[in-house]
Amino acid sequence: MDTLAELDAAVTGCRACPRLVTWREEVAVTKRAAFADEEYWARPVPGFGAADAALAVVGLAPSAHGANRTGRMFTGDPSGDFLFRVLHEVGLASQPTSTGRGDGLTLRGTRLVSPVRCAPPGNKPTPAERDTCRHWLADELALLRPTLRAVVVLGAFGWQALLPVLAETGWPVPAPRPAFAHGADVRLGELRLFGCYHVSPRNVQTRRVSHAMVGDVFTAAAAASGLI
Repeated sequence: MDTLAELDAAVTGCRACPRLVTWREEVAVTKRAAFADEEYWARPVPGFGAADAALAVVGLAPSAHGANRTGRMFTGDPSGDFLFRVLHEVGLASQPTSTGRGDGLTLRGTRLVSPVRCAPPGNKPTPAERDTCRHWLADELALLRPTLRAVVVLGAFGWQALLPVLAETGWPVPAPRPAFAHGADVRLGELRLFGCYHVSPRNVQTRRVSHAMVGDVFTAAAAASGLI
């Protein structure tokens, strides 16, 4: 695949993980009461954002009633609501809200991706599902490589999933591999890797992470990317 558009089309047709296929499609039938009248996406969710991104944001996986419903990464759940407010404040998103495909939202120099492209039960993909999905992330980062200058990783799962992919695609990942931490800033040749606690409702409600904390990470990453 030579373009992100071709990759995205291929991603959405993947059925490699039976447990995830069953779950994403079951959720689309049972639905949540608040979305009973909506047609769920119920497929793997492709990356979203600029094809020439200087900054990538790596999450965990789509949520059952968020991206699995809307078909857009980080869209339709509280985590996404939090993230897009920060991206807009930093100057990376055209608007502070993301409600669904076709809402006019664009990202500037930024692309959202995840190591697992289907919604997993309990938001917990298995190691085997992570590894089966890995090639999509590797292909996406390879296509972004000419312009990519920084990556923000939301949470330890994304960090642990990303580092092997970076090593496999040619970035100089040291051994032992750097540990995840909020505020981590690691140089991998020309690439800067930033760690950030995931913006999950639990982390926000327990005050493990705040708007200011996440804003500081994204401001540093945007500066490292040349976007501000």
